[in-house]
This record gives sequence, structure tokens and C-alpha cells, in this order.
Amino acid sequence: MSKIRPLLSLLLLFVVSIPAAAQNYPDRPIKLVSPNPVGGANDTVVRIITAKMGTLLGQPFVIENRGGAGGKIGADIVAHAQPDGYTLLAGSVSTHSFAPVMSVKLSYDPIKDFVPISLFSAIPNVLIVGTKVPANSVKELIALAKSKPGTLNYASGGIGSTSHFAVAMFVAQTGLGDVTVHVPYKGGGPALTAMMAHEAEFYFGPIAGMVPYIQAGSVKPLAISGDARSQFLPDVPTMAEAGFPQYKSVGWFGLFAPAGTSSAIVNKLSAAVAEAIRDPQVANALSLQGIEATANSPAVFSAFVNDQLELHRRLAKDMKLELIP
Repeated sequence: MSKIRPLLSLLLLFVVSIPAAAQNYPDRPIKLVSPNPVGGANDTVVRIITAKMGTLLGQPFVIENRGGAGGKIGADIVAHAQPDGYTLLAGSVSTHSFAPVMSVKLSYDPIKDFVPISLFSAIPNVLIVGTKVPANSVKELIALAKSKPGTLNYASGGIGSTSHFAVAMFVAQTGLGDVTVHVPYKGGGPALTAMMAHEAEFYFGPIAGMVPYIQAGSVKPLAISGDARSQFLPDVPTMAEAGFPQYKSVGWFGLFAPAGTSSAIVNKLSAAVAEAIRDPQVANALSLQGIEATANSPAVFSAFVNDQLELHRRLAKDMKLELIP
């Protein structure tokens, strides 16, 4: 009996310490891995939202950009991090849908290795062309590419990225796969820069972060992928209005923790996301980038992530997209 009592005391101390630790969380800065270079859509969204979250939680978020491989590098880091709430992932449809269905090998499981915390934003993609490209509509771009096979390049934010999947769907459905050349970059920011430098002729990526460049005339928008026109680009038609109702592609971004993170910490972070996006300054900063933020509970976000994975698994199979190493 004398040996059992110390064990019971130790077990009781452990059980009591779990909520206490969560209650004191966070007591130091939180590292947020952004699996994209600075300037990409996901990176733009998370910097704006987590700046406010840091104020609400009393500890700053330290953004660590680990771009490349369509987000797989950054996702892998967080998947194998300590589940203590101090290493989080700015995940996306790329890390949790595209990379898993398009990769032959993946060093993490998008479902088993993460705890979804909250959605940040679900936004349409926009098809843009360089200012020197003599096309002002989707049909004109397709006609131009087919009239000059092998001469038009299309950019993406990397193999398996959000923009890669979006543009792969576009070229597959419009018959441009054999007459255009894919040029992958290390994130949406570099891809957009390449477009403005005329290294590529067209790009199909998240509207987030592109609105200022479109409004400045640095690139030309041809269509957006949503069911309705964007409030930020009201003069730009949808793909359906442009004559391609079968095209569906929406980007989303959200916050994830490593599997095993306590529900108390996850719920605290989720509540902070919801409160942050209600802040008028946050909403205005996102609006200037063409972003409308949204938040949901860990349970709702988890179901959403599962549904998106299965949806894109079917799409990749139906379009016979080539798998990547």
C-alpha cells in the first residue's frame, strides 16, 4: 500500500497539471511555420491574422517561412514537432489536399499527424496574364496558346501547390496541356513576381495578395474561379461567365497543430482566431488584399479538411493528373 500511494499521488499530479498548463498557455512566443515564401497568399493571410492573435494571447507569433515542395517541407516540420502548442502550421489546401493526392511519397499524414484548429479563409483563384500578353479573355488566351504551341509558359507556386492544382485543372480542361509549358516557382510570391517580369505568360492562383497588383495594372485578370464575382474585382467575370462552367477551384488556409496537442490549447487558439478576424482593423487589412476571413470550430474544420481531401483525390483521378516524386 505504501508503494501505491506515491504512484497515485504522481498520477493525480499529472492529471491536474494538464489543464493548469493549458490555462497558462501561452507563456512564451509561438512559432508558426508558414510553408510558403514571404508574399504568397497563405503567408499574407496568416501574418495579418496572427499579429492580432498574438495581442489577444499575450505572446507573439514568430513566423518561420519554410517554402518549397508545394508546402510539404513546412508541413513535415510541424507534423513531427512537439505537440505542446508552440509549433503550429499555417496549412492550406496545398498541404492537406493537393500534396497528399499528387505525391508518390509523403513524409506526413495530412489527417493523422495534425489537429485542425480553425479555418482562416476560403477564397477563389484568379486567372491572370502578363501585361504584354495579347489576350483579354479566357477564350483569347486559349486561342493564343494553341496558335503558338510551346511558346507560352504558365507559372505556379511549386509542384503540388494550390496554384499548381488550379492551373493544372485549367490546362487539362481547356486542352492546353500539350501546347504550354509549366514553370514552377518556390511559392506564390515568386510566381507573381515572375509574371510581372514577363518570365511567364499566365498564372492561376489564389486571389489573396494579387488584388493590389491587379488594381495597379501590373497584371491582367481574365476570370475568377468562384461561383460569383469577387467583391474585390467586380468587373472580372467568373469562369462560368467566361464559358467554362465545369471549372471549380477554391483555395483555403487554416491553422493546424501537431497531433496530440491538448484540446484545451486547440480550443484556446481557435477562439483567438475567431476573435481576431472580428477585429475591424484585421478585416480591413485583409480586405485590401482581396481576402474575406472566416473561422470555424476544430470539429467543423476537421470535417472540412477530410471532405476537401476526398474531393481532390477524386478530381486528381478524374483528370489523370501526373503524380510527382
